[in-house]
Amino acid sequence: MMNSLQQIELMEVEEIQAQESKFEIMDINGLNWAFRKLSALKSKEKEIKQLADIERDRIARWEQEELNPIVNSISFFESHIQLFHSQQLAEDPKAKTISTPYGKSKSRKTKEVPDKADESAILQHVIENGMDEYIKNSLKWADFKKAVKIVEVSGEKAVVDENGQIVPGMTVKPESITYSVEV
Repeated sequence: MMNSLQQIELMEVEEIQAQESKFEIMDINGLNWAFRKLSALKSKEKEIKQLADIERDRIARWEQEELNPIVNSISFFESHIQLFHSQQLAEDPKAKTISTPYGKSKSRKTKEVPDKADESAILQHVIENGMDEYIKNSLKWADFKKAVKIVEVSGEKAVVDENGQIVPGMTVKPESITYSVEV
């Protein structure tokens, strides 16, 4: 919760933002002042988010309570429609769709297909049987990045491998500074 000092800090914020072109941090005292404002704003932001989360949770619980009987009823009718359709399909294999003015029940038959239950066992089988056309090679980027060096070649920065050869497809991302503010 915000304390009374933070509320006082917030009162000055709108005034300062209105005069943005005149605002500038000139020294450590100004920086400290800006951090007080930032701290008050972060506290207010947290307060608003907590209240919104409480309300969202309350609304979600209400929604779930209201929807539970409806979802159960939908499942009840869908299972009975499916049972009826399966009986009709058993009598007439061409009855793939049953239509009424208020809805349709459709059936679709899928063919059996292989499924991947244990990829490592499948890979082992492929390796043991020399089926290399089914094996995909990919770069271990994190490991490779540690093994290369940045050097200067003819006044330009380049990336070389352990043997000193320039690695095609690699560039040098320039050094940069990022700033973060913590309150």
